[in-house]
Amino acid sequence: MGVGCGVGLTLDRLFPPPLDRLADRSVTVVDRNGEPLRVFTNGAGAWRLPVDPDAVAPLFVDLLLAYEDRRFWSHGGVDPLALLRALGQNLGAGRVVSGASTLTMQVARLLEPRPRTLSAKLIEAARALQLEWRYDKRAILGMYLTLAPYGGNVEGVRAASLTLFGKPPTELDAAEAALLVALPQSPSRLRADRFPDRARAARDKVLDRAVQAGALSAKAAAEARTEPVPAARQPLPAAAAHLADALRARRPGDTRLATTLDGGLQRAVEALARREMDNLHPRAGLAALVVDNRTRAVLAYLGSPDPLDHDRLGPIDMVRAVRSPGSALKPFIYGLGFDDGLIHPLTQVSDVSTRFGDYAPRNFDRGFTGDLTIEEALQRSLNIPAVLVLDKVGPLRFADALRRAGARLVLPSRSTVPGLPVALGGASINLWDMATLYSGLARGGLVAPLRVQPEEPDAAGVRFLSPVAAQQVRAILEGAPPPPGVVQAQELRGSGPIALKTGTSYGFRDAWAFGVTERYSVGVWVGRPDGTPSPDRYGRNTAAPLLFHLFDLLPADRGRPAGPVTAEAPPELLRRLDAGEGGPMAVGALAHGTLATSSVATSSVANGPRATDRLRLAFPGGDMVVEALGPDGRAEPLTLSASGGRRPLSWLIDGRRIALSPIARDVVWRPEGPGPVRVTVLDADGRSDSAVIDVR
Repeated sequence: MGVGCGVGLTLDRLFPPPLDRLADRSVTVVDRNGEPLRVFTNGAGAWRLPVDPDAVAPLFVDLLLAYEDRRFWSHGGVDPLALLRALGQNLGAGRVVSGASTLTMQVARLLEPRPRTLSAKLIEAARALQLEWRYDKRAILGMYLTLAPYGGNVEGVRAASLTLFGKPPTELDAAEAALLVALPQSPSRLRADRFPDRARAARDKVLDRAVQAGALSAKAAAEARTEPVPAARQPLPAAAAHLADALRARRPGDTRLATTLDGGLQRAVEALARREMDNLHPRAGLAALVVDNRTRAVLAYLGSPDPLDHDRLGPIDMVRAVRSPGSALKPFIYGLGFDDGLIHPLTQVSDVSTRFGDYAPRNFDRGFTGDLTIEEALQRSLNIPAVLVLDKVGPLRFADALRRAGARLVLPSRSTVPGLPVALGGASINLWDMATLYSGLARGGLVAPLRVQPEEPDAAGVRFLSPVAAQQVRAILEGAPPPPGVVQAQELRGSGPIALKTGTSYGFRDAWAFGVTERYSVGVWVGRPDGTPSPDRYGRNTAAPLLFHLFDLLPADRGRPAGPVTAEAPPELLRRLDAGEGGPMAVGALAHGTLATSSVATSSVANGPRATDRLRLAFPGGDMVVEALGPDGRAEPLTLSASGGRRPLSWLIDGRRIALSPIARDVVWRPEGPGPVRVTVLDADGRSDSAVIDVR
């Protein structure tokens, strides 16, 4: 006896059970609830999903054991009683009608397929004993549930349940469970989608055997027989294709990849995107992200509506593709301006033709608005004011702030440092980084990486904007008009207001829209992945309507109520004003005699009108290029403006007084011709301020 055991142990160690097929399983990407989003075939091209006995309806296990191996829990791998019964049946029939294979022997055959011969049967029996020595019963049952063949490249009860019934095996009813018990007996001959009568007969046989074994009542079996067998196979889940591919590449060897995605929302977003494609160019693409601001978890990730559509370059993940953001970075420029004390939402600024060296930006509509507030300039996404503020903030500082927050700007070729065109899309960035920045607005200016997997560590984040500046930017964007045909009514949406910002890159190549509420951030990109322009397709009429449709898919967001932009300057800013040290800067520009600006120090804010005693030349600014010459070469009148000081004000050009203003802050002056000019203003106390400008 001892010698036999020693020989058995030696053989077991020399020839362990081959588990290569069991290890070659499909990779499954699951949503936040553990439901499959995307399933990949394994190395052999089969849908083979790992199955634990606890992940299968108990009724299925009862029917399986009643039909295949009633003494599974008690035998040691080979069932002597079954062998004797099979021998008697085969002798009586004069042919093989019963194989007496236990479930463990079937697992041995599935692990190591061989032709059906007597020697193969003996090897299966030996392997079955070996499996029983090494593993407990539940592990062996799990092997069968994972490897059982169901026809074609479908293996295992989980893959079969999904392809035949579109649901996990935990939800199988009696008719479905009986069919899945029967099919592995002859998976090709019994395929329900090809041979429904054979499949139904095999299912009913399993039901009869279950009644005989006491595993199922006669009434339940009779009801199950009335159910039809499935007429077609269903495709396995293939949602979030681009993200699933990225995660599988990032985590090779893992067969189950958990995500933060909401499966129902993800499928709804993909369905919406596919419908939207009918309204776009045949080669246009679309990408979207939905983020939970509280946890930074990505709830929906759309790299393209159809990853297999090569006409639209669907295999490219446009969430990660680097594109020009157009005006979509403007809110963060203004936010830094708020923090720097350069501007306030009520600061007056002029939207007029302005040249910055050899750079002369223009608005989207090619027109100019004139005097307005920073709040209005951002809501209307005007270009000149944004460039003016970036000029004061500094393009290099702005790009560095983005970098520290984890958002990478890609400069045009041959550019080494960012310039003022960054304000209008003169550098590129991807949708992922943009959504990260916008989610930071809802988090009080604290920007941290987005999460797509639950195990990703919680990050402290980077302070991009102060809470006050972030709130001011959000409040301004909440007042931006919705796109045509969309009513942003909180009563209808049952939620707080959406802070909306759109963007359009040069030549209508990229249309963007971003929306932020207390709970959610949504980002949308629309365009042609190959970079071809899409005339008349821009952020406001293309991406923004889709963004509102995406918000309609989300639960009600009971965030803060809608309200006006706060006009109260941050306490630290008021202190700087009180001390007379560098308060909000007067930012302005000139377009053929139309003026200019005043700082928030002279605006009516929540604390009441504030006036500074310090005399300032509001317009023009130092080293400014002023385009004042008309088409005929004759200079247009210009309006010079000052703030603070005590009246009357004296105005001088190159030291020569041109006007005295007893009451008004402004005076009109017509340049004599092109060239450099010094503009000086003096008040009644002898204080002065001056600037040198270049009239062209």
